[in-house]
Parts: sequence; structure tokens; C-alpha cells
Amino acid sequence: MSLAARPGEPEYVVPATSYTPPEDVAAPTRSIWARLDHPFTVGFVLTLGGLAAILLGLAVSNLSTVLIYIVLAMFAALGLDPVVGWLMKHGMKRGWAISVVFLGFALVLLAVLWLIIPIVVAQIAQFIRDIPDLIAAVQKTDWFAWLQSMFGDGFDDLITQVQSFLTNPGNIATITGGAFQVGVGIVSVISGGFITLVLTLYFLASLPAIKQAFYRLTPARGRANLAAMTEQITGSIGGYLIGMVILAFCNSIVAFLLHLFLGLPFPALMAVVAFLITLIPLIGSVLYWVIASALALFTNPLTALIFAIAYLIYIQLEAYVLTPRVMNRTIEIPGALVVIGALVGGTLLGLIGALVAIPVSASILLIIKQVWVPKQDRKT
Repeated sequence: MSLAARPGEPEYVVPATSYTPPEDVAAPTRSIWARLDHPFTVGFVLTLGGLAAILLGLAVSNLSTVLIYIVLAMFAALGLDPVVGWLMKHGMKRGWAISVVFLGFALVLLAVLWLIIPIVVAQIAQFIRDIPDLIAAVQKTDWFAWLQSMFGDGFDDLITQVQSFLTNPGNIATITGGAFQVGVGIVSVISGGFITLVLTLYFLASLPAIKQAFYRLTPARGRANLAAMTEQITGSIGGYLIGMVILAFCNSIVAFLLHLFLGLPFPALMAVVAFLITLIPLIGSVLYWVIASALALFTNPLTALIFAIAYLIYIQLEAYVLTPRVMNRTIEIPGALVVIGALVGGTLLGLIGALVAIPVSASILLIIKQVWVPKQDRKT
């Protein structure tokens, strides 16, 4: 490139240079958290996020009862599904198998309610009436005299106050929230049981369709593994729930027979208590053993000792003979996780939470073993 020069002057030549235009570089972006020059936007977004979290928490809190019904119905459906599968293997269609299972369940439930509820109610009333006589009988025992000599007259005053408190209907009404609250609680339990029963029927009827819809949420290449894992988890949950009910029923039968043969009071009531408490995994039998042995002391210390020894023998028989045979289809998990799961579930949802916490823990452990651990092993 040259510039025009005046006459007689040398021509000025501009040296050639190669010019490369700069590449388009994206302007650095800043996240909303770094935009300090827009405090209104940051504050608005944070406020919306906080309000959304609060509304979500309120929604979950208000729907907690409904969620409990749904979870309980799903676990009940998974517990009854092995029975339906067994009937289907013997040539019965799924619809008829579900009808037979629900009809049998309803008949057993009605028979139990018809036989047990009147006896339990009568024995509860008898127990309240017999509290003064039981306390008077205890005061005549040698071990009570030993406690009285240890603690003095204050121990007698404490027993008198406890007796007056338990025999006062007003105090009992205060503890239970009054007659109106008791009635509301009974109606809530009945309605909740009916809702759970209906949901269980729907879940049990549509369980294969629910599984297939769940499988299609994942890519096609992984559906076979997901289906195999899901079938293993659901089969384990069903076997576990059926096994827990069978073991709790065995505990209630043993408790009823021991109370009946040893002459301990309220055998039917204690059988129902044994069934409910021993549904708690791992510690339920031991907990009932402690409670029933302590209550038996009010009748006769020697009888209480015989009951404690006999029931302790049954606990060992259950742990080493019955449980391995009944729970042969469940997923094995460490004992520490069983205790932790039962404590967490019981704290959150009571008896229902303690019952369903173990299969949930087993399912999580299975997913970790078959999904997360192999994925970590493939990393180098």
C-alpha cells in the first residue's frame, strides 16, 4: 500500500500487516446471587423462594393424613399381592383372586372384631374397677414392704395419689381429651380405615399397570434392570409385611395361652396388646415381655416369674426358628439399621411408621447395592 507523494519526493510505502479480527467472546455472565447492583431482583427472588417453601410445607402438613392413608394402602396392597399371586398360579384370574383375598380378609376382620372387641371393652372396664383391689393386693406383698421400708411413708402417699388419680373418671377424661374428643377419634379411625381399605383395593387391582407406567419413566435400555429391582423390592416388602403379621399373631396366641393357663387377668386384652406391640420390628417382643411381666407382678410374683421365663423361651424360639422361616423372602439388613429405621419411623408416624420403616430401609439398601455401588466401581 502506498501513499501519493508530491513531485520530487519519495513514495511512502505502508508496510503490509496481517490483521486478524478478534473472535467473538461471550460476555461473562453473572448469576443472580452476584448481581449486587440489582438488590430488588435478588430480594424478590429470595422472597418468592421462601414463600414457595412455606406454602409447600403447609400443603404437606395439611395433607399428612391423606399421605399416611396412601402410604399405608400401598404397603397393604404390596402385602396382599403375594397372596393374589399365589392364587393366580393355581389358575385363578386376578380379579377373582383379589375378590377372594378381600372377602377372606373382611371375614377374618369381622370375626376378630365380633369376638375380641366386646371382651376387650369388658376387660378394660373390669381393669379400671379392679385398680383399688390390685393396689391393695400389691401392698400386702413382701417386695412392697421392702420398698416401703426403703422410701418411708412418702411411698404410701404416692400410691394413694396414683390410686385416686386412676379411679377418678374426670382424670381419665382429661387424659383422653374428653368424651367428645374420644368420639371424634373413633370416627376418624373408622373413616380412615375405610379410606385405606378402598385405596388398598384400587392399588391392588392396578398394581401391574402402576409398575408398567413406572418402568416407562426410564430409558428403554434400563427398563429390564429397573423391572427386576422393582419386583425384588415389592416382593420383599410383601413378604415382610405378611411375615410381621404372622409373627405378631403367634405372639398374641402365646400371650393369651400363658395368661389363661397361669391364671393372669385379662388374657384377651393382653393378647390384643401383644399383637399391636409385637408389630414393632426387633424390639416389639422384648417390649411386650417387659410390660406383661411387670403387670403380672400385681397378681403374684411367682406367677410373674414363670410368665417371664416362659415368654423369654418363646422369644428365643421365635428369633431362631420362626423368624428365619417366615422371613425367608425378605431382604436381609444389618440389625443396627433395623433399630434405627424402627426408631425413625416410630418417631415420625408412630406404630405405622415403625412397621413400614424396615422395608423402606431394606429397599434403599438394595438400591444402593445394585445401583450406586456398581456405578462407583466402574469409576477409575
